Amino acid sequence: MLDDAGLHALREAARLSPDNLPLRRHLAEQLLTKGYLAEAEAEFRAALVLSPQDPDVIAGLAEAFVRQSAYGPALSALEPLLAAPGHAPRAGLLAARALLGEGDVAGAARRYHDAVSRDPSLADPDLAARLTPQPATPHAPETPPDNAERSGVTFADVAGMEAVKEALRVKLLLPVQQPELFAAFGKRAGGGVLLYGPPGAGKTHLARAAAGELGAAFISVGLADILDMYIGSSERNLRATFEMARRNRPCVLFFDEVDALAARRSDMRQAHTRQLVNQFLAELDGVEENANEGVLVLAATNAPWYIDVAFRRPGRFDQMVFVPPPDASARAAILRILCRDKPLAEMDYDAVAKVTDGFVGADLKGVVDRAVETKLRQSISAGRPLPLTTHDLLAVAQGTKPTAVKEWLGTARNYVLHANDSGAWDELMPWIDGKKGSRGRW
Repeated sequence: MLDDAGLHALREAARLSPDNLPLRRHLAEQLLTKGYLAEAEAEFRAALVLSPQDPDVIAGLAEAFVRQSAYGPALSALEPLLAAPGHAPRAGLLAARALLGEGDVAGAARRYHDAVSRDPSLADPDLAARLTPQPATPHAPETPPDNAERSGVTFADVAGMEAVKEALRVKLLLPVQQPELFAAFGKRAGGGVLLYGPPGAGKTHLARAAAGELGAAFISVGLADILDMYIGSSERNLRATFEMARRNRPCVLFFDEVDALAARRSDMRQAHTRQLVNQFLAELDGVEENANEGVLVLAATNAPWYIDVAFRRPGRFDQMVFVPPPDASARAAILRILCRDKPLAEMDYDAVAKVTDGFVGADLKGVVDRAVETKLRQSISAGRPLPLTTHDLLAVAQGTKPTAVKEWLGTARNYVLHANDSGAWDELMPWIDGKKGSRGRW
């Protein structure tokens, strides 16, 4: 609440004359000078509506952001000013403070020295002292371990999902298996596919099966393999991972939870996280023309709508493949695979599949595991192995609820119905409309 009579008068004047740009700008500057930062931000925003290109208004809004530690919005506001040749030194100084707040010391130092060289009156000894180079961190890992492996899983071990497997064959496997045919059409082995769907639907299992089908090396990349607390280390880890894949080609390079590494840059407040996304894009493109030939990049996510749209450009993850919840026949096939190495009575997998509507592969594995645990206790009491029965599976399944499909489809519905101008989520429409699933609904 303002306790300054002069500011009260200015605000009342601005209320009575809302389109008076000089008045609004003066009010915003006075609020900023006296430390009313939230109020100053609101007035600068109002002035920006009246004059979207006004450099003083943009700089004032950026300063209000910086002083509230909102460094990402400050840099976003300053972008049009910094892109112009000969921009005002004040904009460079504000950018330096915002970059320092985000941890980009080198970038902040460049902006600061450029601003002060053009306007020495902007020199800030305290800021300059904080812009000393960050010491090297020899304990920070330079490269992830070489963890290329050979997958013993093939598509025969993946129940159902024939459309998904066919998409992976055409996009990733056949160019390696039949290179002459694809070369005749100018297609090389390599490229990216983004697998998306509800948690537990089998995206990681599919990636391993694709590598096993091809007989290629398989490199699984988790967040801990890439993300590092030291500035620049995450980018180095990502570069080293791609280099490892190139050394082991043909290779399936699999990124799990890729939305954490490829999030929308517009949502990011910190410059170094945006730089990681830029590095990822650069590695997908390859520095040289054939750099990624033979490197098949697969990624999985439960939240594809949070991934930066630049990743869907041709040559990157240009094919998005929906990994759906299994239908009844696929659930029966999954149960058959999960139970194949266990002592069994005569089993009716179709009966179990009927009562597990909405279950994904992870849910079905949980059902089998709990049924086996119960049967083990019975076998210990009996003193001999007792076979697993249909009744055992049904007893567990009927007392179990599926974990995530309904919640995931509820989130997906919002994007399909309200954020699908590009048609990216058309594949999900039948599921949202209730035309999929063993009972016609999810």
